[in-house]
Amino acid sequence: MSHDAERTVPPLPRVDLLIRGSARLAEIPGLTEQALRWHHDAVDQRAVVAREARRLSTPRVWPDTIASLATTGWRIVSVAAPAAPFQLLAAASAAVGVRVEPPRADAGTLARVQRLVRASGPAYVKLGQFIATGDGLVPDEWVEAFAWCRDEAPALDAGVAHDVIARGLGPERDRLEWLDDEPLAAGSIGQVHRGRLTDGTEVVVKVLRPGLRRRFRTDIETLALAAAAAEKVNAGARSANLTGFVELFAQLALEELDFRLEAANLVDSSAVLEAMGADHMVAPRPIPGMVTEEVLVMELLPGVAYTRLDPTAGLDGDELLRTGIRGVVEATLKHGVFHGDLHAGNVLVDPARGTFSLVDFGIAGRLTAAQRAGLVQYLAAWAGDDARGQIEAMRSFGAIERDADVETLVDELQAELDLLSTRSRGEVTFDQLGITLGRLLQVLARNGFRMPKDLVLFFKNLLYLAGFAASVAPEADVLAVVQDILLDLLADPGSGVAVA
Repeated sequence: MSHDAERTVPPLPRVDLLIRGSARLAEIPGLTEQALRWHHDAVDQRAVVAREARRLSTPRVWPDTIASLATTGWRIVSVAAPAAPFQLLAAASAAVGVRVEPPRADAGTLARVQRLVRASGPAYVKLGQFIATGDGLVPDEWVEAFAWCRDEAPALDAGVAHDVIARGLGPERDRLEWLDDEPLAAGSIGQVHRGRLTDGTEVVVKVLRPGLRRRFRTDIETLALAAAAAEKVNAGARSANLTGFVELFAQLALEELDFRLEAANLVDSSAVLEAMGADHMVAPRPIPGMVTEEVLVMELLPGVAYTRLDPTAGLDGDELLRTGIRGVVEATLKHGVFHGDLHAGNVLVDPARGTFSLVDFGIAGRLTAAQRAGLVQYLAAWAGDDARGQIEAMRSFGAIERDADVETLVDELQAELDLLSTRSRGEVTFDQLGITLGRLLQVLARNGFRMPKDLVLFFKNLLYLAGFAASVAPEADVLAVVQDILLDLLADPGSGVAVA
């Protein structure tokens, strides 16, 4: 895409204006004004996080890393093996779509890497969560082996969550009439409890694990050194650009450590879904005055994970699939704001009404107008097996510098696509989209270019949609559903999507 073409790209709808006009946000007194502050403050906060992620993932020995290196070295020798950190990074990298060959899924390798994760810091558990949600990208044995990272994180000691809430909320703590001592769920970042406000509002209270920021930073510094060491001695690690993956991982993880950013994601997504007329899909609304870096109080929404739906309940699976995919794709392409982690536990379905509740917005994707145009250009180039078009689309994501010589990239990707086309006999399927995008990410990685965070998140969502289809409408043609939605958006001159 040329600079001239880029200047003609229609702007995205302004989310702050959508917030101002949101009737749903206005239902909670004071939320519209607070939502605007979260929205604007988050722009600077995300930029700070991105700079810190680059700093921490630059391989160098910082003073506070020396002790961590010694401790990690002891763990590797005592509970795992020297290759375990590299195997963990390679598996997690494959789980976000970089087509690095994941390590062998034999019992010995899995056991060693699991021992390292269990004995190490929270960043290692977070990497395990990446693997646990990597269905279709890493072998099933890896996904199953690390399911405990998603489902079995240890709860905080009794009283710790109450202390964090009291310290974080101050006088606002008195608005919590009841708080369940038992957590609804516990993860590597924090845990959530049910509660009730004095006005009767049923809420969920999310609590950050104490001391997490310091431990995450030190873990990331150590992982950056491990990745750099692996790249010096292992051609596969260099091809996967593991140091680039550590930066991507650092940015995603650090954004989750500030619940004010999640609050901004929640109000932005609520306003976007409402503007789309997506009455079937909602996000929780945060409670004004009850959000800090370490505590997030939000409304409780109905629903169960779609994998736990009763198949005898008489739900229209095809309609659920269409409305679910439309909500995700339209929010991405029309507004440039989307949930970044749509695994089954974050997509709740209310069987009584057939509606969706999207939860856990710690990770969200955001596209600029140029990136939105690039994504549409990429999808068109994918449909046409056009390697050059796919590479050119990546310029919009900042993955490739403007002055880079793209001929080598085009030749490498075309070779990958030719092999893929031969194996698939030229058939275009939904699964092929995921595989093709994986090949593109691999070509970018092994040439040292950046892995665009928001493209990776969109790619993961495509895979999650495939899993969603398998659960609610296994006979549906997912590709046809996506194509119909894209055609509708492209045909709508007011969508701003028809720009590629």
